[in-house]
Order: sequence, then C-alpha cells, then structure tokens
Amino acid sequence: MSRAIMISIIILFSFVFFVLLFLIILLWILVPALYGLPPVPTKPGRIIKALKLANLHPDEVLYDLGAGDGRVLIIAARDFRAKAIGLEIGPIQCALIWLRAVASGFGKKIEVRWENFYKASLQDADVVFVYVTSKEVMKLAPHLKTQMKKGARLVSISADFPEWEPQEFDDRDLIFVYEMPPRMGNLGTYLAQRS
Repeated sequence: MSRAIMISIIILFSFVFFVLLFLIILLWILVPALYGLPPVPTKPGRIIKALKLANLHPDEVLYDLGAGDGRVLIIAARDFRAKAIGLEIGPIQCALIWLRAVASGFGKKIEVRWENFYKASLQDADVVFVYVTSKEVMKLAPHLKTQMKKGARLVSISADFPEWEPQEFDDRDLIFVYEMPPRMGNLGTYLAQRS
C-alpha cells in the first residue's frame, strides 16, 4: 500500500472519529436542552442526605426523573439496596448509565429507560427523585399527583412545589420531601408549624 493511500485512510478515519465525537457531544447536550432540563449533576453527599430524608428502604422502587449520569441510581442501589429506575430522554446518557450500572456491579438493581418522564408511568414508585428547575416543577406537579401512589415520597432538590406542603425539609441543602397525596400548603405553612 502506498504512503499516499495510508495517509488518506488515516485522514478518513480521523474525520469519521471527530464527526462521531461531535455527534455524541451534540446529542449529550441538545436532546435534554430541547426539553428545557439543565444537565447539572448533584453531589453524592447531597443525594445520600436526600434519600435518607425520604426514608428509602431496601427493595423499595426509586425513580430518578432525568437520570443524567446515573449517580442517584447507583447510590440508591449500592447504599440503600433499592431497585433503581432511571428515566432519561438523552440516548447518550442512557448508554452511559447502563455502562456505569454494569461496571458498578449493581446492574441487576438498576434499570434505565429512554423515556420522557412527563409521560412515564410512576405507579410502582415508592420514591421519586427530581432535580429540576421551578419551571419544570409547575409542569411536573399534575403528572406526579395523578401518577404516584398513596404513601409514595417525592424528593426534590433545590426546587419546591409551591402549592404543596413538604413532609420534610433540609434548609442547608434545599431538599424537599413530599408524601403523596400532597398536603395543600407550601414551605411557609411547613415552617410555621415547626416554629
């Protein structure tokens, strides 16, 4: 094979590699952005605190809405021995979560679904974990109210559901826990009762 052909093959493979890399990065960012969700992970310590506050028990079913890189799922399976289901709209994120679950050794306790969580069934959830903005809270509240069973807990990081009174609240890490069906009220009524 001539040197010119070898150089052409190397250039072609390099071009294909960079195009694929660009498409992966574009899908990583673009798909979640189309749904208005910020790709912002939370720290493991905050996740553990949130799941403790929600009183997640072994063998309960946890859903992470917008599972991102899967860290909530791995912590729920590893530290709490829960069955963890991640709903994620980004196909690249789904692949990453699956790889992380298998690599962690908890692949049998973790499931990832390529799905829009605004339309997902949450009937079997004992705990639902969300880390969304205030804008998404308003869209998500009616869906959660009709989809979650009585006694199930909702854990929200940073954003409260303004028409619901939390069952638990951590003011340091802004963690809100609601029990279904939600009590009408808000954070103010919760704090007034505790003072």
